[in-house]
Amino acid sequence: MFGWKANRHLTRELEIEPPAPEKNRQGIAIVACVKNEETYIEEWVRFHRAVGVRHFHIYNDGSTDATLDVLRNILSPAELTVVPWKMRMQDSRSGEILNGQNIAYAHAILNFGGRYRWMAFIDVDEFLLPRKGQTLDSALQGASGFPNVSLPWHMFGHSGHVSRPSQPVSLSYTMRVPDPMRQNLDASNFKCIVDPVEVTGVSVHHFKTRDHGDVTVNDAGKKFSRRGRKMSEFYSSEFIQLNHYYARSKEELQEKLDRGWSFDSSSQKYQQKVLATIRYIEDNVIEDRRMVDFINENAIALRG
Repeated sequence: MFGWKANRHLTRELEIEPPAPEKNRQGIAIVACVKNEETYIEEWVRFHRAVGVRHFHIYNDGSTDATLDVLRNILSPAELTVVPWKMRMQDSRSGEILNGQNIAYAHAILNFGGRYRWMAFIDVDEFLLPRKGQTLDSALQGASGFPNVSLPWHMFGHSGHVSRPSQPVSLSYTMRVPDPMRQNLDASNFKCIVDPVEVTGVSVHHFKTRDHGDVTVNDAGKKFSRRGRKMSEFYSSEFIQLNHYYARSKEELQEKLDRGWSFDSSSQKYQQKVLATIRYIEDNVIEDRRMVDFINENAIALRG
């Protein structure tokens, strides 16, 4: 069952009872909330399947395009679970929009988590790049089996693209913020890979686990508290790098702004945040071709 915390951030932090491990649980699953990602989701799925993701749990927020058709053309029923997740609710007292993404993450752990050794919680504009070995399973060995791994965003900007490039996203964008740990609140954050049968607390950007509380490790197994992981000493991309293709081209960024965020009560606030973040990224960039080199060296097919 869900544990609701009585504060102004309703459903942004949830307490759960960890699911029981199923017999022969194995592999890594990805959990993602999507809406109208027809343009991008094929590349994202093909890449992550190529690096060893066993299953995709897709929480579909009322897509009206061919997102689900694309997924079902690529993935078998053994690799794909689609959960209808058109969720618009708000607290009757405060009027706050409930965080449907976080509730989806908790739902995924409670209902499916017992099947897997690991669950990763990312978006379709985020890619998990193995830096040691060719699969995420091998790369996760750097975390020494600790149940809560935090990966900092490597935030990519426009890379000079005004309109959508002909090449896939992961091959087209190579310019990013040089320091993922820089204390800019909108351009510095984490996504997590966790052992689902150990999770007791769920949030979009951090988790708690049984016996360890909010202690987490970087990809190299270095332990810090949730707040401590923001220190520069926590940074590592030795084993896994999380690439966040935040902006894509200028035209695609405008489309992102026009769509807004499903669980934000203020579209103006959302637009201001996104524009401030992209200005920060574009003013501070270095070239990073690690993803391009990995795809080329491993001959990963991003399109059918």
